Amino acid sequence: MKDLALRQTDQNRIQQSFQRGLATYHSAATCQASIAARLVEELAGHNLSTPLAKVFEFGCGTGHLTNALCATFEIDQLTLNDLVPDCRGFVNEFSQDFRPGPVESVALPDELSLICSASTIQWVDDVRGLLQHLANHLRAGGWLALSGFGTRQFRELRALGSTADAPSYLDASDWPHLLPAGLELLTARQAPHTMWFDTALDVLKHLRATGVNGAASSKWTTRDLRDFESRYAARFGTPDGLPLTYDPVWVICRKANAVS
Repeated sequence: MKDLALRQTDQNRIQQSFQRGLATYHSAATCQASIAARLVEELAGHNLSTPLAKVFEFGCGTGHLTNALCATFEIDQLTLNDLVPDCRGFVNEFSQDFRPGPVESVALPDELSLICSASTIQWVDDVRGLLQHLANHLRAGGWLALSGFGTRQFRELRALGSTADAPSYLDASDWPHLLPAGLELLTARQAPHTMWFDTALDVLKHLRATGVNGAASSKWTTRDLRDFESRYAARFGTPDGLPLTYDPVWVICRKANAVS
């Protein structure tokens, strides 16, 4: 019960963080938008048969992936999910079937042609268990397309003692060991990307605007902020400014066809 209570507290904190950043997320999350676009490009490279009858996207947020999916594929039935209920307003134009809540417990349609998600899986504690759950709702021959982040994600923050880590940073090399039987791994790519900022305060503003510091549990004093700025500049400062590393990983899987 203690672990369940802790997980609920974490989810509440993450939801509140993304809720605070909801108004600014779509424009501030430029890296996440690029990651979502590449996920669709990777998926399209496998020449899926369309129309896709039933598609489920979890962690849809403000619609970066949703928009790219709908612009690329013909979809008959689209079900959307996010931990933050207010995300519904950002994706209503794509689907009226929005199911709020943690993806681990939300009701999923059966016989799905595609399950997809961008920049969300890192917030899931039990990735292996979720993958099995998702696979159970895929039809034979159905697709699973995900992007998450590897172990170099926000390496600068982690080096400075940040408590804002997501629970499941997974490198491309980790994914073959996580998939349940019946899911074939077709793509696992990883490509770190560095964003640059003028000051450490600008880094913090970026994190707040995108809500990605949702696991942080403490509030900062003015002294804390000054110390952070000083240590960030001393350790990572360059003539180009201060770096912040994103470490996206793209994964494409397909469920085996049923044996006749």
